[in-house]
Amino acid sequence: MSHPVIMHINYCEQGQSIEEICKIASKIGFDGIEFRRKRTGVVEEPKDYIAEIAKYTKQYGIKYVLFGGGINVMTQDKAVREAEIASYNEFLDLCSEKLPMSVNNIFTGGLTDKNQPMNDYSYGLHGSACAEDWHWEAAAESCQKVSEHAKQYPIKFAFETHMNYIHDYAESAMKLVKMIDRDNFGVNLDYGNSMFFKGILPLDKAIELCGDKLFYTHMKNYQPVTSRSGPSWLLPTSLGDGATNHRQYVKCLKKIGFDGLIGIEAPRPGDRQWYAECDYKYIKSVLDYLEF
Repeated sequence: MSHPVIMHINYCEQGQSIEEICKIASKIGFDGIEFRRKRTGVVEEPKDYIAEIAKYTKQYGIKYVLFGGGINVMTQDKAVREAEIASYNEFLDLCSEKLPMSVNNIFTGGLTDKNQPMNDYSYGLHGSACAEDWHWEAAAESCQKVSEHAKQYPIKFAFETHMNYIHDYAESAMKLVKMIDRDNFGVNLDYGNSMFFKGILPLDKAIELCGDKLFYTHMKNYQPVTSRSGPSWLLPTSLGDGATNHRQYVKCLKKIGFDGLIGIEAPRPGDRQWYAECDYKYIKSVLDYLEF
């Protein structure tokens, strides 16, 4: 049996209901879905949102339910940080009552340098690059409190390597994980995001660095496009058509004995439901071929 494959919610954020999302994921063959902790533009109580997800994931046989989102603790206001922690812990409590728990994709709040430009070419100036000691300390202390509360549940937390966060690529995410120093905190390696940075570790070295702290993956792809008249840019592609070789990614995961979940996503315009079918077929073919 190959590793469970998780469908990121961005494959189905084009007007689909929660029931339809679960039906689509099940029909394609996904083992789980990564939802957002809060739906953009939807006013609802967390308990009602969780109850609806619980109803339809059970109905359609979705085995893994994950949530992306986290705590905004990039502030020196301790009261604000404590409120964020309390809110997230309450969300975990609600989930524990109705949903199977495995891994959550977690963030510690956006971090940017207001004196620097903000575009696809400047991510290396933000996030960990502009973090001061207190940012690291606030993030680590806050996550330790989440960790302590969550020990009662069968759940882990994985920092997505994402631009404009203190955990923006493998090295910074692992620095934070080591500062937290808790068994239930690790990394979600999104190497597609890392492509926007200069001087990053090669894929195999990034995976080796994370090692047994690699709890989850986000797989997506881009193809560099060069221009004679301006800077090059990254064109979003299907999972199998971009510059990142996900067959090699899976080989590296197998080499380190990865036992986490494999998440795939499609942050690009168009018929994302169709993208979900195509990307799933690709990654399943890779997993089956490599017997992983």
